[in-house]
Amino acid sequence: MSRVLGIDPGTKRIGVAVSDADRRVATPIEVVTRRGDLASDHRALAEIAAEWEVGLVVVGLPLSLSGGVGPAAQQVLDEVDQLRATLRVPVETYDERLTTVTAERRLTEQRMGAKARRKVVDKVAAAVMLQAWLDAHTSSPP
Repeated sequence: MSRVLGIDPGTKRIGVAVSDADRRVATPIEVVTRRGDLASDHRALAEIAAEWEVGLVVVGLPLSLSGGVGPAAQQVLDEVDQLRATLRVPVETYDERLTTVTAERRLTEQRMGAKARRKVVDKVAAAVMLQAWLDAHTSSPP
């Protein structure tokens, strides 16, 4: 089995997480600052994917609370289409509703200050989303 890269795309930053080779545990690894150029952002993600030798990329899709595709989700879907053209591995989306809220809560519970939280919340949100994907796609032993 190969690793899975989890991406939490934001307007200013992209949180990145990776699974272990057995696809059981997600770990936050990096925050990519948006450069204002999607092609450049996607090349940076392609380099990370190659470095970690991932076989799949899962992008968090910010569906509305009702589960619908609103403007933010549509923007991500449009970007995913472009990302697929850059990456050499399959790219899929996964519902990431409330992952940033969950990440913020976890970091606050660890008594992390607001300034420190801002530096890591995106990659922690990517790990929360990726862990949910892994949990949903891991077959349980017989």
